Amino acid sequence: MSHLNVLREGNGPIVVLSHALGCDLHMWDGVAEQLARAHTVVRYDHRNHGRSEVVAGPITLQTLADDAAELIVREAGGEPVHFVGLSMGGMTAQALAAKHPELLRSVVIANSSSHYPDQTPWRTRVETVQAQGVGAIAAGAVGRWLTPEYVSTPEGAEVARQLTETLAGTDAAGYIASCNAVAAIDFRESNRAIAVPCLVIAGTRDEATPPAMSEALAAAIPGSRLAAIEAAHLSAVERPVEFSQMLLDFWRGL
Repeated sequence: MSHLNVLREGNGPIVVLSHALGCDLHMWDGVAEQLARAHTVVRYDHRNHGRSEVVAGPITLQTLADDAAELIVREAGGEPVHFVGLSMGGMTAQALAAKHPELLRSVVIANSSSHYPDQTPWRTRVETVQAQGVGAIAAGAVGRWLTPEYVSTPEGAEVARQLTETLAGTDAAGYIASCNAVAAIDFRESNRAIAVPCLVIAGTRDEATPPAMSEALAAAIPGSRLAAIEAAHLSAVERPVEFSQMLLDFWRGL
């Protein structure tokens, strides 16, 4: 496993938070503040992101799931955890739940997808980053991550600035490897075998992973629940209190 930057807070049942492509563990600041009141919250930077190690060469989402599995074993000492992933983190959750169900009490898959039938947008993004760097796609990406109404507030404007800075500062080669891993996902069959309790969260205004993708996820995973939140792609950033309450309600019913 690559060296991962990890932040641990609070006490209680363990929750692991897995962030989106081009973000870092601070994407979860608002949610972690809510959950740490009654949980041990473990959040981390994916490899090639934030303060975690940049590892040369190609990766897959299974690579990221194996990173997460080793982190859970180390941080939880064999105790199953609640795993919450958004976007690329939600893809990590899908791979993890299929391969390592014994590590999980539940999974939450937010603003994510199980498959991209058209990889052209991803190829275009990779070509842009190869030619111009990650900064060239940062403003456009963040524009899809948050609603204009939220960004028009002082809080939202500052969050957008921080997200843009984080994305632009991501290692270009590591970002490209992660983009290629995301573009290649296909969990449509493996999701049918997921047996751990699962909540799927859709953003009603998510352009990056539209609600139909969440609906397909929930339809494939046996016994899963589908919820919606009025937000764009980074629903946990824009609506942290509402997002956290969805998690707490879900866990309470297990």
